[in-house]
Amino acid sequence: MSMPDYGRAFALWRAAAAESWERYTRHAFVERLGDGSLPREAFLHYLQQDYVFLIHFARAWALAAAKAETLEELQAAASTVHALVHVEMPLHIRVCAAEGISQAALEATPERKENLAYTRYVLEAGYSGDFLDLMAALAPCVLGYGEIGLRLAASATDTPWRNWIDTYAGEEFQQACRTAGALIDSSLTRRLGDDWERQPRWKRLCERFETATRLEEGFWDMGLRPGA
Repeated sequence: MSMPDYGRAFALWRAAAAESWERYTRHAFVERLGDGSLPREAFLHYLQQDYVFLIHFARAWALAAAKAETLEELQAAASTVHALVHVEMPLHIRVCAAEGISQAALEATPERKENLAYTRYVLEAGYSGDFLDLMAALAPCVLGYGEIGLRLAASATDTPWRNWIDTYAGEEFQQACRTAGALIDSSLTRRLGDDWERQPRWKRLCERFETATRLEEGFWDMGLRPGA
């Protein structure tokens, strides 16, 4: 599968973090989602931790709205918060309920240290930095899931986790990825100029992207250790 077109910045970030990106997007957890060998216990544990993650992820996008400089940026951040709170989190609640995990139990999920490290890193990027810092820290999750979904949809066969794959491979999420990629490109141009990849700031943004990618890898590691 060729790399999805999520914009110029994503392509450069992905290339700069190539080894970390490969470990993240082709992690054993991901591959076992695709071939159907991922244990139910591991998937449900991941889903519960992901619900906790989404709470902080929504807060990070709300922070992006506060850091926005244009109406386009504000609208994108606000619409993402709405989708997370009104679509993705309720989906987690429904899936877990069908598996016998109540909403109360879901909301009482103890936060694993890997989850804590990742979410607080993203929030810190926003608190101490600006809109660009947040985009670099948020991008691996949004765009990585888009890439993973597309690849698994093209290769996965008989897997009980097909709905998860189809969600991220679906046109709605893929359009969200393309929109996010375009937003990142335009925000870079607005703040750093057309040659933003040649500016001193670019190296730091690449480092943020790779750090967040490594923390995503740790999130998958956590998913494979539900009893840890």
